[in-house]
Amino acid sequence: MISIKKAAAKGFTIVELLIVIVVIGILAALVIVTYNGIQQKARDTERKTDINALHGQLEAYQAQNGRYPTLVNVNDTTFRSTDMKGLDPAALQDPKGSAQTLVAAPANNEYAYAVTPANCDNGAGGDCLQYTLTATLEGGGTYVKQSLN
Repeated sequence: MISIKKAAAKGFTIVELLIVIVVIGILAALVIVTYNGIQQKARDTERKTDINALHGQLEAYQAQNGRYPTLVNVNDTTFRSTDMKGLDPAALQDPKGSAQTLVAAPANNEYAYAVTPANCDNGAGGDCLQYTLTATLEGGGTYVKQSLN
């Protein structure tokens, strides 16, 4: 008697393939969400580091001059190179910002530097006696450093 063997079907069924695709999709989504969260935290940490560096430079300037620089002074590259020599210009730029300058009021992707009294100019308008540095965080809220005086 001759027996004929049926060839066994080889391969995956549609259901098995769909399950694998769904699992891969879920894992990819988890990786993307985690990666974005890590990047956001890293940028917020950089913002805090930049604000702390600016704070140190502004306090050193005040210790030498008895007043704080104006917003115009801080944004002037010549002033920074002569009066704030240890300041890295990159510390003025938010990680998602495009300019190495400070703004007067808190804004996304910009660091803010507000001096008081508001009309001070370190001349006829009076000396700048205090300041507030602000960075808007992606994780929510703001990071604020104030003058020590």
